[in-house]
Amino acid sequence: MTDRASAGAFRAFVGEQREAVELALRGLLPAADAQPARLHEAMQYAMFPGGKRLRPMLTLIGCVATGGRLETALRPAAALECLHTYSLVHDDLPCMDDDDLRRGRQTCHKVYGEPLALLAGDALLTLAFEGCAAAGGPAVRALARAAGSLGMVGGQVEDLAAEGALTSEGRKDAPRAPEGEFARLKWIHDHKTGALITASLVVGAHAGAGPDGAPHDIVEVLSKYGDMIGRAFQIADDCLDVTGSAEELGKNPGADVALGKLTWPALIGLERSQAAARELVEEAAGLAATLAAAAAQWRGVAPSSLDETVLLLQDVAYYAVERRN
Repeated sequence: MTDRASAGAFRAFVGEQREAVELALRGLLPAADAQPARLHEAMQYAMFPGGKRLRPMLTLIGCVATGGRLETALRPAAALECLHTYSLVHDDLPCMDDDDLRRGRQTCHKVYGEPLALLAGDALLTLAFEGCAAAGGPAVRALARAAGSLGMVGGQVEDLAAEGALTSEGRKDAPRAPEGEFARLKWIHDHKTGALITASLVVGAHAGAGPDGAPHDIVEVLSKYGDMIGRAFQIADDCLDVTGSAEELGKNPGADVALGKLTWPALIGLERSQAAARELVEEAAGLAATLAAAAAQWRGVAPSSLDETVLLLQDVAYYAVERRN
């Protein structure tokens, strides 16, 4: 799948923008020694050193996709990582997924205790909206909807409710998944994971467009693109939980199976899951030119001026399934 013109575009983009994202994060988070110091230390611990920084990078890419200036999207990009990190801190708590390894080291509650980890997550969540405000009202509304009961939190609720839905053996050999379970799985993943991935792109588009936000037609195409790569990303995560190691993933593999969770491999098998993810990214990559053409028309520039953006959008889509962590 890597034999394509866009190969390496996203990796190069991350290399160019990683330092700026880290600086924006440090500028948004309170200093570790600011009172209450223990809380701020826990927030810093959860945030640094970071993981892939996928969501802030997608925020910057959403800005690029609308022809905006990257500087306008850096603080909103940091906001997306704050919100994502809050979700990880809370997901790892004993009352949720009860994990003791995240990003290759002990989870926040293992180091700082459950009450402080809970409050560190709360603080990161609220800080995210402070940072997102720099992108204007449309961006804040997009993030709030994606993060709340109609998005990520709702997906998490249904994910917890689905624990134990499958035995440890799952349904790896089943020719097809029961439609009810499959629809439920898609809903959970589209909300728990996909909603924030799509919101990252949309927030970036609004940041790049200015106070009034990006036009509806651009947001619509960008959202469709984001929904596809969000679902592909989660399918890949489910597959990596089966095939990856703790060293690769930075967390304990096999947790989904142990909890009897609804996952793509458990319902339709590993190979069919990987094929489904590839189909999604192919379709998402096909939207890149459509998105760039709409942005070029809105900005009043030649479509060819966004050729590099098309390659970047295509490569991000493929990254969702080619990554190893």
